[in-house]
Amino acid sequence: MHKYLKTRKCLSSFISFAIILLTAVVSYPVSASAAETKLDTFTAYPPIHLNGTSSSTIRGLTPQDIHSAYNIPDGLGTGTIAIIAAYDNSEIEKDLQTFNTTFGLQECSSKNNCFEKHRMDSRLLSKNDWSLEQSLDVEWAHAIAPHAKILLVEAKTASGKDLLKAIDYARNRPDVVSVSMSWGGKEFRGEGELENHFSSGTKRKIAFFASSGDSGAGVNWPAVSQKVIGVGGTSLRLSKERNVISETAWAGSGGGVSSFLNAPTYQTDYNIPKAKKMRSVPDVSFNADPQFGYAVYHDNKTKNKWYVLGGTSAGAPQWAAIHAIGLSAYLPNIYKDKLSEKKPLYFRDIVSGSNGECKYYCDARLRYDYITGLGSPITSSF
Repeated sequence: MHKYLKTRKCLSSFISFAIILLTAVVSYPVSASAAETKLDTFTAYPPIHLNGTSSSTIRGLTPQDIHSAYNIPDGLGTGTIAIIAAYDNSEIEKDLQTFNTTFGLQECSSKNNCFEKHRMDSRLLSKNDWSLEQSLDVEWAHAIAPHAKILLVEAKTASGKDLLKAIDYARNRPDVVSVSMSWGGKEFRGEGELENHFSSGTKRKIAFFASSGDSGAGVNWPAVSQKVIGVGGTSLRLSKERNVISETAWAGSGGGVSSFLNAPTYQTDYNIPKAKKMRSVPDVSFNADPQFGYAVYHDNKTKNKWYVLGGTSAGAPQWAAIHAIGLSAYLPNIYKDKLSEKKPLYFRDIVSGSNGECKYYCDARLRYDYITGLGSPITSSF
């Protein structure tokens, strides 16, 4: 009996040691639980952050601030920007109207065919975080490209399957030029089989954009897709005159090396360091720090309806709008521009800041890095 217990104790120690080895953290930021996850169990979240509490007065960055900071021309835009979200925001058109009136933007409503909401199911629930996300996405996409149409596609739920159905609806629309996905979750085995959902279903070429995540170093889907432009986050500081004081990597920005997808040609040609021939994210960046967040109006049935919001979810719709202006922010186009440039004509290279303790993979640096990608835009033409 004593011999049996001793043997059992040794076996238990061996199993514990094996578990430790299997769960050891790798040296670069990938999705640790990716192999355990499938689309059937995938649930997206909107990477959105509130700075303080809602208010009856306007705070946060204005459309004029962002146009100035990123050298985006006023009063442009063409085609339709599709915003993919989950659940219903019954007040979204009223939110947009108030936002436009406040900042002197042109009207955008269903009456003048500038705004359209498509519900993927006749009966949709409402969830506050998703409603707030929709207000951010719709208002700021319009703020960047006011002459483009906004199409809000509301998925039945936040499940991967329902969101892909919403994406399929948008990409099969002949008027859509860009698709914004301000949501994500940990990547998973089999994600490569879903790449066809990020291809244009029409003759018109479409650019897809997705948030890289707000939990620091780590890889999120669909931003990691080879056909999607992953948008990381920065901290943008402006002077009272709207001049850029600094722009650094935001600590919350997601990024890293995929566990499952090989590096596409546009990245292997660029020769991203330490990528191990795998897909790297993000591709580009945009202001995401809630400390320097955006003014957003959302009717929450109280007197305090103005919010200051941040997160990488703010960058995806604004990049989608930038594409609607220049129609040139495509993969692999942005990498060719960056690769050939001798001076910064297209991106502000973000060279400082960190999003974790993973050394090289968590630090911003010259040229490409795993927090801000190629950098933030300083043009709408690439």
